Parts: sequence; structure tokens; C-alpha cells
Amino acid sequence: METVYIETTIPSYLTAHRSRQEPMASHQQITQDWWDHERVRFRLYSSIAVRAEISKGDAAAAARRLKVMTGLPELEITAEVQPLAEAIVQVLQLPSHAEMDATHVAFAIVHRMDYFLTWNCVHLAHATRQKTLYAYCTYHRLHGPVICTPELLIHPDI
Repeated sequence: METVYIETTIPSYLTAHRSRQEPMASHQQITQDWWDHERVRFRLYSSIAVRAEISKGDAAAAARRLKVMTGLPELEITAEVQPLAEAIVQVLQLPSHAEMDATHVAFAIVHRMDYFLTWNCVHLAHATRQKTLYAYCTYHRLHGPVICTPELLIHPDI
């Protein structure tokens, strides 16, 4: 069974009050549909980095996010994660406020996740950044997960 790293935006979109504004409303619905119907096809994983992020903010909202992640195994922090995250920040030229994004990617690379699920299309699910990350992983002989949104990880009806 293929593996999926669940990044912070997924539980956030799942548990947030439903937006009436597009594209947020559509993204929330797609996330809910993926969670309800597609996730059973995968082994889902998270990390302490996700848990730390979803624990912040409004207490009630944080509790909802943590509840939806209950039971998902957290990937182990290894000696490779932090140095790789620092390298990813440099390679992708991420701003300082996006350093945790690199940590998520490092977890997925180190633990050889097949997919990395996110709605962060600025720093993560962004074509030119993915191309750069793919080149970096290839050069260093690292595993590269497919970084995508739930919309792109829905089984096609062919």
C-alpha cells in the first residue's frame, strides 16, 4: 500500500468552518471528499512537526485538528531530518517563515513517503519548486515524494 505524508494544511482544511469564498470552499470540499473516500487506499503518516503546528491557535480549532489526526502514526525524527530541512530551505530559497515547510518535506524524503499531501501551493505544491527539489533529490540520490493536493490524488474514473 502506498504511503502519504499528511501535511498541516490537510487537517486544517478538514476541520475549519466552511468557507463561502472560492477557491477555499472547493478546496475544503475536495479535502473532505478525499478524506472520506480516498484515504483508505493509502497508509497515512504525520510527524511531530505537524502536531506542533496544528496545536497552535484557537484551542477549540486546535482540538478539532488534533482529533482528526488521532491514530495516524508519526514518523520518527532521525539525524537526517534537520540537516536536510536546512538544505531544502536553501535550495528552494524559502523565506524564514516557511522553514517548517522544509521540515515536513525532509520527513517525507527521509521516510520515503510515496506522496506528500498539502494545499500549500506557494512553497510546496508549486511546479518550479518541485522541479528544483526533484533535481536536488536526484543529485543527492534521495527519494522524492510526489507533492500534490488532494484533488490530484483522487483515483480517476476512467
